Amino acid sequence: MKSALSDLAFFGGPAAFDQPLLVGRPNRIDRARLYERLDRALDSQWLSNGGPIVRAFEERVAGLAGVRHAVATCNATAGLQLLAHAAGLTGEVIMPSMTFAATPHALRWIGLTPVFADIDPDTGNLDPDQVAAAVTPRTSAVVGVHLWGRPCAADQLRKVADERGLRLFFDAAHALGCAVDGRPAGSLGDAEVFSFHATKAVNAFEGGAVVTDDADLAARIRALHNFGFDLPGGSPAGGTNAKMSEAAAAMGLTSLDAFPEVIDRNRRNHAAYREHLADIPGVLVADHDRHGLNNHQYVIVEIDEATTGIHRDLVMEVLKAEGVHTRAYFSPGCHELEPYRGQPHAPLPHTERLAARVLSLPTGTAVGDDDIRRVADLLRLCATRGRELTARHRDAAPAPLAAPQTFTPTIGRSR
Repeated sequence: MKSALSDLAFFGGPAAFDQPLLVGRPNRIDRARLYERLDRALDSQWLSNGGPIVRAFEERVAGLAGVRHAVATCNATAGLQLLAHAAGLTGEVIMPSMTFAATPHALRWIGLTPVFADIDPDTGNLDPDQVAAAVTPRTSAVVGVHLWGRPCAADQLRKVADERGLRLFFDAAHALGCAVDGRPAGSLGDAEVFSFHATKAVNAFEGGAVVTDDADLAARIRALHNFGFDLPGGSPAGGTNAKMSEAAAAMGLTSLDAFPEVIDRNRRNHAAYREHLADIPGVLVADHDRHGLNNHQYVIVEIDEATTGIHRDLVMEVLKAEGVHTRAYFSPGCHELEPYRGQPHAPLPHTERLAARVLSLPTGTAVGDDDIRRVADLLRLCATRGRELTARHRDAAPAPLAAPQTFTPTIGRSR
């Protein structure tokens, strides 16, 4: 256990971890089951175009989402775009800024205008009142994000959407296996999009799925993700190739097999972090269970600089030097990223406050109890000695270089 600032690797001490701890490291799977499925695909020579492994994966995902239809895609970003095209969205789409850039980027890429609304400071999700205030004659949809697997206020958002004739969709990238009041994520909107990226609790190497109870919408998405073939009436966008391969689906099914173990490990990790960090002023471990059933894929900590004397970004640097690679999910808010920075938007005070404080800690099947204890000890040292650590870092920082002197010639200069 490190007890002095001089012990920290940031100030020249030895790193706490020989092997880095990472946020989003893929979870353990049964490799034999994966290879068996890959062999089956290779033996059948059916490697893409909606083969039996993809269909089996879609069926299991739809079951977890509590809906009748799932269309597997090459990634969730493509899934959002397919959904927007299939629903005929135009103009503006209201969404949170407190999300990964893929949410607004996916829609801006196909000509829609993301409009950012502020969040509920308690949940981190879209505030329905702020959504209502953001609606204009150009608005065609609301896209909520189940932040860190916390289901959005679906009923209130549904009321706003229905009163104004808008579609209600959810980016459920974090939320497979999550639920609120017995209703699973995936069944809360007109359609929702899951991510099966390698960093997710369930991964397909890279993949996504659009889930819905709307048979016509599902059929349009399925046609559009295969170049628009067999789509009655066609689409102004034509179509694209966004299909999931049999290899990706094999990984997805194998990862689904391990999902209960992953959730159990994540829950125990989350509880351990909360226990070890409970009494540190200015350090708050997010309590996901207050907001429904969660897969605990993200261990989120808020660092209060006013109390600890240290900014979240410096905490991240100190932990990285120790071999603990954290992530700021999601900071800065998307409205402060290109190409949205500088564009007019409603005030987003709750988004900006939360984005400046959040820190995601390593979890998953590769993280054990001793790892968590050591990470917590490092966070305790940062938080309890935060002002001293900040001052020492500031004093050790090299002075900024003086601006070079410029020489302006007078001979030959025009007036």
